[in-house]
Amino acid sequence: MAASRSSAHSIDEYIAAFPEDVQQLLHKIRAVIREAAPDAAETINYGIPTFTLHGNLVHFAAFKKHIGFYPTPSGIEKFKAELAGYESAKGSVQFPLAKPIPFDLIRKIVKFRVQENLEKAAAKRKK
Repeated sequence: MAASRSSAHSIDEYIAAFPEDVQQLLHKIRAVIREAAPDAAETINYGIPTFTLHGNLVHFAAFKKHIGFYPTPSGIEKFKAELAGYESAKGSVQFPLAKPIPFDLIRKIVKFRVQENLEKAAAKRKK
C-alpha cells in the first residue's frame, strides 16, 4: 500500500493506495469523468477524489466491495431509473466490484452535472 487513502493529497496518491485490480477501475472512472468534463479541476475533498467545475461536480471512492459515486442528489434523481439496480442514497450510488462498472452511465451523469453547474454559474452571473 502507498500513502493511506485518507491522507492522499492527489487523485494519483489516492488510487495508488488500492490493489491493482481496483486501481484499474479507478483510473477508468477518472478517465471517463475527465472525458465528460474536460474543463473540470481535480482535487481531493472529504478525503476522496473530486472533480470541480463552478463548485463540486462529482466525487468517487473505492471501498472493500464497491465503488462509491457521488453525483449530488440531482444526479441521482435524474438517473433514478438507470440506477434502480444499485444501492443508492440521496446523493450517492454504489457500484459493486463484483459486477461490471457502468462507465457509460457514469459518463451520462457527469455530462448532466456539467450542464447543471454551468447553468447555475450562468444564472449567478445574471444577477
